Amino acid sequence: MPVTYRIPGAPSLAVDLAGHGPFALFMHGIGGNRSNWRAQLPAFAPHFACAAWDARGYGGSEDYEGALAFDDFVDDVLRVLDHFGVERAHLVGLSMGGRIAMRTALRHPDRIATLTLLDTHEGFEAFTPAQRQAFVDSRRAPLLAGKEPADIADAVARSLVGPKATPAQLQQLVDSIAALHKGSYIKSLQATVDQVVLGDISLIAAPAHFVVGADDRLTPPAMHHEMAAKMGGAPVSVLPDAGHLSNIENAEAFNQAAIEWLTPRASMGSTPGHWPI
Repeated sequence: MPVTYRIPGAPSLAVDLAGHGPFALFMHGIGGNRSNWRAQLPAFAPHFACAAWDARGYGGSEDYEGALAFDDFVDDVLRVLDHFGVERAHLVGLSMGGRIAMRTALRHPDRIATLTLLDTHEGFEAFTPAQRQAFVDSRRAPLLAGKEPADIADAVARSLVGPKATPAQLQQLVDSIAALHKGSYIKSLQATVDQVVLGDISLIAAPAHFVVGADDRLTPPAMHHEMAAKMGGAPVSVLPDAGHLSNIENAEAFNQAAIEWLTPRASMGSTPGHWPI
């Protein structure tokens, strides 16, 4: 069973940790929380020290004052690594979490061993202005008009999952969206769209593995093949029967593909130096 740790600082962060070995940090998407990785931690724990965080303003992590800059998430990644005494980590990021992972690898290449990037994109320049506006409006406009995350959870979840998603998988996503901190979620929406470009991903030195659901409509497989080509022909695993939440919708296929790629590269990462209470 994972143990939940509190990473001190402003804001403090909640992190679930399971297993021992090279350190892998799992980062959820913009509508998620650390529970989105509950099918991954048990599978990865025999090979890695697996940490699943709640990003600032999500889940059990604290909210914060002022606006959000996207690089605040990057600084938080370093706080987590430093807290556990990790020099180089394997980053596993879904959607927004994948963008955080790539940005961290660009800013701090010495701290990142590998990247496993799920259902993600390299920046909102990949979308037309109309698509960007639609993305924000479908989520932010109802909240600014007085609705709560629970009011939009079902519609947003249905727009993300693939046609083969089970009722339980859909409900897991609905629950994570309904649990969003309204104010912090609005800040995340603004920050993620404001940072149109992450940077030149061809400069990322860490080995990368892209994973995408075959039925992902938001960030489709073609987008991942384009990113992979920029990153030296990185491998792309396209998972059947999965939409934008491929690790939830086809957990077995994701776990197999990710572990098979990551395990031979495990020695590139650091084992945590200590286990703080």
